[in-house]
Amino acid sequence: MQILLRILLNSTAVLVASALIPGVHVRNFLVAALVAITLGVFNAFVRPILVFLTLPVTVITFGLFVFVINAALVMLAAYIIPGFGVDGFWWALLFSFVVSLVSSFFNQLARK
Repeated sequence: MQILLRILLNSTAVLVASALIPGVHVRNFLVAALVAITLGVFNAFVRPILVFLTLPVTVITFGLFVFVINAALVMLAAYIIPGFGVDGFWWALLFSFVVSLVSSFFNQLARK
C-alpha cells in the first residue's frame, strides 16, 4: 500500500512540475504515473552506476554534476515515454529540481 501512495504522490509531483514549467509536457495522469515509476527505477538502478562512473567529475564540481545526471535521466525518460516531452536540457534540469522539491513536500505531508 505504501508503494502505491508513493507512486500517487510522485505522479502528482510530476503533474505539478509540468504545470509550472513551460518546457515540460505531460499528456495526462497515466503518463505522469509512468514517468514517476520510470524515474524511480532510473534513480534506483541507473543513477548509482552513473554517479560511480562520473565520480571524478562529481568530486571536481563539488557534487554539482549529479544535477546533470538527473537532467539526463529526465531526458531519457522523455525519449522513452510517449506523452512526456522535455524541450531541452535546461528544462529537464529545472523539472528534476521542481519534482524533487514537490515530492519531498508531499512525502512530508503523507508522514503526518
